Amino acid sequence: MKGAWEELERPGRDAVEIDGVEVRVGSRVRLRPSSTADVFDHALDGRVAVVESLETDLEDNVQLVVIAEDDPGRDLGARRQPGHRFFFSPAEVEPLGEAPAGAKRILVAGIGNVCLGDDGFGCALATRLATRELPAGVEVVDYGIRGMDLAYALGDGWDTVVLLDATPRGGDPGTLYVIEPEIDPDAVAIETHGMDPVKVLAMAQALGSTLPRVLVVGCEPRSVAEGFNDLSEPVRLALDEGARLVDELIREEVRP
Repeated sequence: MKGAWEELERPGRDAVEIDGVEVRVGSRVRLRPSSTADVFDHALDGRVAVVESLETDLEDNVQLVVIAEDDPGRDLGARRQPGHRFFFSPAEVEPLGEAPAGAKRILVAGIGNVCLGDDGFGCALATRLATRELPAGVEVVDYGIRGMDLAYALGDGWDTVVLLDATPRGGDPGTLYVIEPEIDPDAVAIETHGMDPVKVLAMAQALGSTLPRVLVVGCEPRSVAEGFNDLSEPVRLALDEGARLVDELIREEVRP
């Protein structure tokens, strides 16, 4: 019995080597669940995650506890809340490069209401980008309509924030825009479930945040109607070009 208790008290691993790369708490990995994994793990296939802890059983088998990088509730995972932490074996992850010292930190934030047709453009584009290989230091998060969460996130020391949003400007549906918004100092109304980008920026500034450079990749909507969960055809077709445009902006921002 004493031996068993000693085993339970044995310190866990600080790191595990995967494909010649040392993976530890804070490492970024791409999830590749095995064919025998459950449906919840398969839903994360291809997603980028951050290692929250390493768990070792009595037979020295290691499980990586990860939090999906684009999970809007990843702060709950950091507090070890269920539903936001997932267990993967070392064979089910691909190590990704760590951000080098001095690398720029870029937040790509999808915003919008998926229940209002084309207003869900930013959320759909964020979901698509989250499965792509992005430079270290770049995080993609779908904030939906959680304006207050985004306002607080803007003060987290990002070098650049790229907002993805439906942006009506009078063009043909599906037209893409790159906008560097101006902050309206009078638009500080607290809207915890609203997502007007200018108001969110003003709210972040009112909360004391020093704002980074902010860009908006917007798409001209065709239909913003309650109860329509699907994007219209021209907006859906703009997703590929939108992803290419965001990739281009990221490359420009990380360039020395």
